[in-house]
Amino acid sequence: MTSAHSHPGFLGFIKRWLFTTNHKDIGTLYLWFSLIMFFIGGMSAMLIRAELFKPGLTLVTPEFFNQLTTMHGLIMIFGAIMPAFVGFANWMVPLMIGAPDMAMPRMNNWSFWILPFAALILISTMFMDGGGPNFGWTFYAPLSTTYGPKSTDFFIFAIHMMGISSIMGSINIIATILNMRAPGMTLMQMPLFCWTWLITAFLLLAVMPVLAGVVTMVLADRHLGTSFFNAGGGGDPVLFQHIFWFFGHPEVYIIILPAFGIISEIIPTFSRKKLFGYASMVYATMAIAVLSFFVWAHHMFLTGMPSVGEIFFMYVTMLIAVPTGVKVFNWISTMFKGELTFETPMLFAIAFIVLFTIGGFTGLMLSVAPADFQYHDSYFVVAHFHYVMVAGSLMAIFGGVYYWLPKWTGHMYSETLGKLHFWLTMIAFNITFFPMHFVGLAGMPRRIPDYALQFTEFNQLSSIGAFTLGLSQFVFVYVIIKTIRGGVPATAKVWDGAEGLTWQVPSPAPYHTHG
Repeated sequence: MTSAHSHPGFLGFIKRWLFTTNHKDIGTLYLWFSLIMFFIGGMSAMLIRAELFKPGLTLVTPEFFNQLTTMHGLIMIFGAIMPAFVGFANWMVPLMIGAPDMAMPRMNNWSFWILPFAALILISTMFMDGGGPNFGWTFYAPLSTTYGPKSTDFFIFAIHMMGISSIMGSINIIATILNMRAPGMTLMQMPLFCWTWLITAFLLLAVMPVLAGVVTMVLADRHLGTSFFNAGGGGDPVLFQHIFWFFGHPEVYIIILPAFGIISEIIPTFSRKKLFGYASMVYATMAIAVLSFFVWAHHMFLTGMPSVGEIFFMYVTMLIAVPTGVKVFNWISTMFKGELTFETPMLFAIAFIVLFTIGGFTGLMLSVAPADFQYHDSYFVVAHFHYVMVAGSLMAIFGGVYYWLPKWTGHMYSETLGKLHFWLTMIAFNITFFPMHFVGLAGMPRRIPDYALQFTEFNQLSSIGAFTLGLSQFVFVYVIIKTIRGGVPATAKVWDGAEGLTWQVPSPAPYHTHG
């Protein structure tokens, strides 16, 4: 009793955040967790880029370098990007559909609190005997089965926990959207962010068990004497790649679809127009989700699959660019003849469109099987997926935070600092990843700690860009903390008075008067 009386503030604080079933609190927890993991994943990236600043092994051993690339990928995907989008979903979906909370609040709490423990287990592998996982975030067999360090088992356990968290979160989002919409709100009247998350949640339910299956097979190969991926026992290491990428390719769309949703909220607001082609946006999102299950083997053009397989996966991969292109054209059409203003969220949204489209074009290049024989496992691939994932997911996350921060905190953020963060991030991002296209096409392989002398200048450029990119995120943290602590109070309609324009939402004419 005494402790409860002596520390009511501290105990109250712990109880509030540990046992909370409030969707806003849980959304906030997800977002803070994501930010912390973003910096941890970023630190591993900084070490990678520091090693690559000049040729010759200067800072880390090749073994530790491989552990860094593995942890960077895993932490950024499962620790930073996905939890951030789940945080947005928790915060915004009930508000957007007029629900009092998520359908299953206690499960919501549980699905969050699994994550920090999973993350701790994952990071702790780096300090175990024999070192952390050193086989890349794709943990291909036999590197993870026969040759993986002892810590691989803990890595598998952490992945299982994160998968459980994702499945519970998805069930919650599906149940909330399908059962708890305001009376009279049909599915085709929902904000697009809710649509993208509904489709993402179904994707997660479909592919997370596949990931669970493949890591369990790895565990069985390691300890139970099975030979799923061991050719000596009648298995096949290529089978691992098929199962992994059957999870892994829909996963990259799981990472990008909520970003599409956020961008589809931001652009109409700052264009003072309704979203162009709402129905086509919904159907394009569905098409992307369905097609994502038919493209997995484009990661495997070099495994010696039959020509007919290569042709099939090549054409379906090209096909998935069509619904994606529909979305890009709809966003541009929304901006066309709109009364545009360029607040920080809009800047991030436009940057998203430009950079994501560059990533889309390089993806189209990689989809061409005979060309992919040259690009595969080169830095060109690294450049491609960072343009899609970092410029895609991260720009949308930043844009979404600036867009909804006034709603979350009740205060306006500093527009000057927001724009500073945007320009630093945008410029540093391109300095980091654009040169990688060139070194990749010139033949520099990825995931190696050392390289030939002719790649030095571009690598130094990339490393300088990467450190600038990392440091500019401290501006972001400063803006968030400053906004939470106070500032100009946000109005009920935050973006109404932006730059002297008003926006009357459901007016018959889509054009608006100057206020």
